[in-house]
Amino acid sequence: MCTAIISIDPASPVPVLLVGVRDEFVARDWEPPGRHWPDRPGLVGGRDLRAGGTWLAVDPGAPRVGLVLNGRGRMAPEEGRVSRGELPLRAAADGKLGRSDLRVYDPFHLVAADPGRVRLWSWDGDDLAERDLGPGLHMIVNSGLEGEGQPEGDTEDAYMAARLAHFRPRLAAAPRPEPGRDDPVDRAWGDWTALVNGDGLPRADHRALLPLLDLGDGRVWGTTSVTLAALAPGGVRYDFSAAPGDGAAWTRIL
Repeated sequence: MCTAIISIDPASPVPVLLVGVRDEFVARDWEPPGRHWPDRPGLVGGRDLRAGGTWLAVDPGAPRVGLVLNGRGRMAPEEGRVSRGELPLRAAADGKLGRSDLRVYDPFHLVAADPGRVRLWSWDGDDLAERDLGPGLHMIVNSGLEGEGQPEGDTEDAYMAARLAHFRPRLAAAPRPEPGRDDPVDRAWGDWTALVNGDGLPRADHRALLPLLDLGDGRVWGTTSVTLAALAPGGVRYDFSAAPGDGAAWTRIL
């Protein structure tokens, strides 16, 4: 149940703000953001140790962010399946999805964001939808932009619908941050800080932005990291937390 929050204001000194919430089995190993890919030395991001890719990558020189969420639809054949963790690296490096046989990927939503443009690709295993996101606030969950693909009656989709219903109006009502490069996190992100730290909701709450759910048999699913990125023509600010909900856990990456 990953979530991406994107605010676009072309008139702002910081035209694009992005929040990336990664949900995963907490036992899945990963490394914190760094320059983990020798073939792409300019990219920075957390590295998934199972597949070697990432959920979010930043090219500070562009500046550009690539972000992937799992989608819904027909899964790729087991034979020949390729990890979706390659896609954010491509989006951050090139600003595009590129030419490839998408049938080797399970469904996804992929974002490429730079100060002048934010693009979203959604692949359901059969068809690819591409769109430019315009000015305003956008939330993307596993069922799509603003939950557009949510069927009724599914528990996971009910959680995502509740998350959207709780957080979207709060984010829209809060003053839009204009993070400065040298500001501490609280000052840089203003009223958004409390929201991305969970808004005081218990992590088992069905509305939670930062869920933590015990699925039994030793399996625990939840938010394992949160990224804040601010894209301006002069560069990118990149803040990261590996302890979701802990306001003291934020680390400045770039």
